[in-house]
Amino acid sequence: MATYLTGDPDADALLDSDLNALLIGMVLDQQVAMEKAFSGPAVIAERMGGSFDVTAIASMPEDEFVALCAAKPAIHRFPGSMGKRVHQVCRVLVDSYDGRAENVWADAGTGAEVKRALMSLPGFGAEKATIFTAVLGKRRGVTPPGWRDAAGAFGEEGVFRSVADIVDQESLQRVRETKRAVKAAKKAAATPSG
Repeated sequence: MATYLTGDPDADALLDSDLNALLIGMVLDQQVAMEKAFSGPAVIAERMGGSFDVTAIASMPEDEFVALCAAKPAIHRFPGSMGKRVHQVCRVLVDSYDGRAENVWADAGTGAEVKRALMSLPGFGAEKATIFTAVLGKRRGVTPPGWRDAAGAFGEEGVFRSVADIVDQESLQRVRETKRAVKAAKKAAATPSG
């Protein structure tokens, strides 16, 4: 199933063809528009000569990679901290997983193990790992027993909660509506009445 996350066919094609790029897009999916986050790997690839290479990223001095991320237009609203985070994840991929994102969850026998493996990566807290478990199950066929339970509400079918549910323009808009409603509900709950 083709990825539809960035609005740029070339950036989406990179996410389709390279699980490392998809994983790094998820790393960047924080406090910026989803399109910006998931376009990050394509921008990095372009700035590094045309390919998204976690080994090349990991072997760069961190400050050089951060400078590459901070060049205008920056890959993220917070290019310094997120550039460091991407570099850290690439180092872990190279040092522990032969430079291949799929090796992070390759030995996971259950959905809970997939989620735990993701949570071992820099920047992957419980929610990000839960959402990416749903992405892997819904979009990449990584469906060990219990994956929907591990993905929680994001693993449910027929809902539009996250990047795991986006397949076209309509589903993108439905995810945006859900996110707006959740944000409004949180704001309303935090506002004292009276």
